[in-house]
Amino acid sequence: MHPIEVLERYWQHTSFRPFQEEIITSVLNQEDTFALLPTGGGKSVCFQIPALIQDGICIVVSPLIALMKDQVNTLKEKGIKAIALTSGMAYKDLDTQLDNCIYGNYKFLYLSPERLQQTLVQERIQQMKVNLIAVDEAHCISQWGNDFRPAYKNIVSLRQMHPHVNCIALTATAKHNVVDDIVKNLDFINPKIFKASFARPNIVYNVLHTDDKLFQLEHLLKTYTGTSIIYVRNRRATIQINDFLNAKGFSSTFYHGGITNKEKQERLQQWSNGQKEIVVATTAFGMGIDKANVRTVIHFNLPESLESYYQEAGRAGRDGKLAHAIILKQHIDEDHLRKQFLSTLPSVAFVKTVYNKLCNYFQISYGEGENTMHQFDFKSFCSHYKLNASITYNALLLLDRNAVITLMQHFNFRTKIQFTTTNAVLFNYLERHLDLNVLVKVLLRTYGGIFDYETKVNLSLVIKKAKLSEKQVIEQLQRLEKDEVISLQMANTDSEITLLKPREDAITINPIARNIEQQHTLKHRQIESVLTYIKNDSVCRSQQLLRYFGEKTNQDCGQCSVCKAKVLSTDATSIKTIKLQIINHLEKQALSSRQLLEHLKCSEQVLILGLSELIELKKIKLTPANTYTLI
Repeated sequence: MHPIEVLERYWQHTSFRPFQEEIITSVLNQEDTFALLPTGGGKSVCFQIPALIQDGICIVVSPLIALMKDQVNTLKEKGIKAIALTSGMAYKDLDTQLDNCIYGNYKFLYLSPERLQQTLVQERIQQMKVNLIAVDEAHCISQWGNDFRPAYKNIVSLRQMHPHVNCIALTATAKHNVVDDIVKNLDFINPKIFKASFARPNIVYNVLHTDDKLFQLEHLLKTYTGTSIIYVRNRRATIQINDFLNAKGFSSTFYHGGITNKEKQERLQQWSNGQKEIVVATTAFGMGIDKANVRTVIHFNLPESLESYYQEAGRAGRDGKLAHAIILKQHIDEDHLRKQFLSTLPSVAFVKTVYNKLCNYFQISYGEGENTMHQFDFKSFCSHYKLNASITYNALLLLDRNAVITLMQHFNFRTKIQFTTTNAVLFNYLERHLDLNVLVKVLLRTYGGIFDYETKVNLSLVIKKAKLSEKQVIEQLQRLEKDEVISLQMANTDSEITLLKPREDAITINPIARNIEQQHTLKHRQIESVLTYIKNDSVCRSQQLLRYFGEKTNQDCGQCSVCKAKVLSTDATSIKTIKLQIINHLEKQALSSRQLLEHLKCSEQVLILGLSELIELKKIKLTPANTYTLI
């Protein structure tokens, strides 16, 4: 079957995006292939189509569980047999799934690089008829790549198991040294390298300084109408800004990693089909989402790297039409960025301390604990050992990334309840225990199948609906269990940790010490690159991004905040008019930039340019109250 026929049959497209057909041809010619395609460039098709054409199964290595599940579900919907080996899978289930890959005519096996290290997995892969090895997010293999994961270094073992099978590596962001690392570490032979340009000429990149981000956000959303994503730093901010926008009459919802899978699907669906025009989200939102008509992506807080910014901004304008990517900044943002991402980096000594405390917390003896799973209450752990929560969390992430532990965060929905009596027995019981009526009714009305099967229950929701304290709800549930009215599985943990190695304390951490220090160095460089980008008001924004990724260009985009400021600075008439209007308004009273913007009805760029020149000429000054007044 020809690639275009497969594309039409399964994806209902009649033509390929740029580079896709050339990459697919390279893979089908059994060449080792490297594909650097921007966000939204259709990377997955580049390995999925060749795998479907050839006999056998394609092994896909990916670090992102959510993306693995999403791609497997999408393939299944198309009638294509695919499996994802996610963490937390029981040995029996893992054994069955691997057998399915050997004997069940499956076309795709998705797994993490850590899963690939398991002996059982390696033994079964050797028995499979593998037609292609695909390495997604391949930049993770490089110590200088964004989100380096040492386990990626072991992917080369797949090539040793199947030396005659070619490999494709895919990523959206990789600088020259990272590309060289990928090619070397995956043992590519005469690779065919395909690099799409990082240029997105239909996206206007802007960095706007503002004293009032919420006001500026409202102003931007009224100016640039259409589907929007607003990225914020934390979960609390998603809720607060969503509430603000709804109060202002915008159609908005919010999304973060702590909401339930059902809520995620509902909110994604509402945003995707246009019921909600705006989504306020953490960076948990967007991976694998291909909505073509996003008109605006606004970063309410500074991004942590230009790699992540390029990917997130690149979710705008995938239909090729004009779109805007905007960073809002204040003077205090620089300190906030350094504090959040640099001051909380754990030292190697602190990582050793956390690992030691973790083993003590789980009562693991020296030389033991390998592949054991433990319920984990993060807050309790930090409180017990008097550890700083932010630095401790980052230490756990480092241990996870370096394959010492696996950290699974569950947040809510760890409690399971099923009523084990009949209706008649339950209501007789409630007549004798009137104080339990409210809780039981809330459970029955909230969870329809709770009589028929074990049901995951959101305790926070039950507490809110029953108008009882957490302590009261727990005590009442325990009484219902004791009286054999319900079966109750209750976990007071927010996470699950699997120890991947036997406990050796310092001996376990010493081999990854160099990796930790390199990751710290990389994080410092990334933060400084972001700060350089937002401060550089003399070079075109698009040019800055292209040069960061190694593309040389001297051509201005003509649309970004820097390019427009250059045009305005040469337009003496416009600036002179704005300066006169500013002075006229300030003669009556001192005004903030927000108030001036409302009066003048000009763009913020023009206003800032006019204010800057008047301050330089010593015609006006900024007061301690952040208002402007005449001198």
